[in-house]
Amino acid sequence: MQTGRSFTEFPQLTLLPTCQPPARRLSIAHTLPKNMKRIVALPLVACVSTLALSATAANWSNWRGPNHNGTSPEKNLPTKFSRTENVKWKADLPGISAATPIVHGDHIFLSSANEKSDTLHAIAVNRTNGKILWNKKIASTYRRDSRSTFAAPSPVTDGKIVIFHYGNGEVAAYDFSGKEVWARNLQDKHGQFSIQWTPSSSPLLHEGTLYFQVLQRDVQVSFQGARYGKPKDNKSYLLAVDPKSGKDRWKVYRSSEAVVESREAFSSPYPFVHKGREEIVLVGGDDITGHDPKNGKELWRWGTWNPSRIGHWRLVPSPVSGGGVLLACAPKGAPVYAVKAGGEARLSDDSVAWISPDREISSDVPTPAFYKGKFYVVNDRRGLLLCVNPRNGRVVWKGKMKGLGRITSKFEASPTVADGHVYMMNHKGEVIVAKVGGDKFVQVHAAAMGRKDDLNLRSSVVVSQGNLFVRTGNELFCIGK
Repeated sequence: MQTGRSFTEFPQLTLLPTCQPPARRLSIAHTLPKNMKRIVALPLVACVSTLALSATAANWSNWRGPNHNGTSPEKNLPTKFSRTENVKWKADLPGISAATPIVHGDHIFLSSANEKSDTLHAIAVNRTNGKILWNKKIASTYRRDSRSTFAAPSPVTDGKIVIFHYGNGEVAAYDFSGKEVWARNLQDKHGQFSIQWTPSSSPLLHEGTLYFQVLQRDVQVSFQGARYGKPKDNKSYLLAVDPKSGKDRWKVYRSSEAVVESREAFSSPYPFVHKGREEIVLVGGDDITGHDPKNGKELWRWGTWNPSRIGHWRLVPSPVSGGGVLLACAPKGAPVYAVKAGGEARLSDDSVAWISPDREISSDVPTPAFYKGKFYVVNDRRGLLLCVNPRNGRVVWKGKMKGLGRITSKFEASPTVADGHVYMMNHKGEVIVAKVGGDKFVQVHAAAMGRKDDLNLRSSVVVSQGNLFVRTGNELFCIGK
């Protein structure tokens, strides 16, 4: 790859605008190509006026927020809180979920799994007081494996309807009053998902189209998908659906040279614009690809971070852009790759702006955030938070996030950045708050928001309407000054 070109040659990426108006539904040794260099409600304790919020209040209508990159323009957010301090209200939920809540206007929407009744649910909560507005049973059988539930994908809204998707293929759309608009199961028409663990890709609702990404094996796994012996019956695909009717608009197959589990991805589709060209970006199957949002046509592709075709490199983090590059986080301790925007067709390795120089800049599960010109990457394997320069991949600062226990639990939720701070929750429900900016890592707070029986929590902290929303196992907290 070329290393002598200046950064100014690579224009800034511009994210596609969010739907408006605001309201609705092993570590294995890694080998690089030779020509690459590694470079129940609680008392109300605070009140924020509508007038004060009007300038900065933002909805969080998809799992990564108003900019699709884990950030919010909100100001005056709390940095000190606990299960009782600065808590406006707490809502009890019927069960667990790895999904991130979404917020639009005075509605919060959550997916949930109920272990006692073995059911999946779609829930709406009043943002101002935590009251459950409606709770819809979606399906029976809430999980397939021990690591997650079918309620892992996050819902999405455009201010008119809210759409819930589940790992068993169920999709249900409701208006804000809880009236069902349509429902279907993707597997009925497009075949069983051939994925070893529970599918958790969240849908994308953008510019009037609903997108589903299914990156899977080409043969059966765990009795899912096509049978062994059939000629590549399972295919990965990008599906576009009419959000008003639930009917398919188009479907394109996404090819892959990856093998076995490396064909699987738990990432979500990502929208952005570069020099006026709109794209939907997918990452997984050893490649990152850009697609035309009108018909799904593949515009460009780069890979691979897996030249030896290791067979167990399933991919979890979604793409994120900033500073003229798109990040692809290779799995299981492998580097992060920054691909230059604006490419066409099959890209050579010259299209890679930089590769993280060591295994510290790495993310196996969390999707990085991009805030005020810097990437914020969580190394979940080491418990590190890193501020990274998008220009060259160099670490501006890094630090070990410290929980309240003797041993810090793993971080698999994606970071949220707003009002000059990063908010991160670990498996036990401990929320870490750290400053952004400056030249060193500064942790300012740690709050034990989870209960003693909480395990494997993965929901991201949500910022909206002047508050933080923290979803633990069976509880949702509204935090505010």
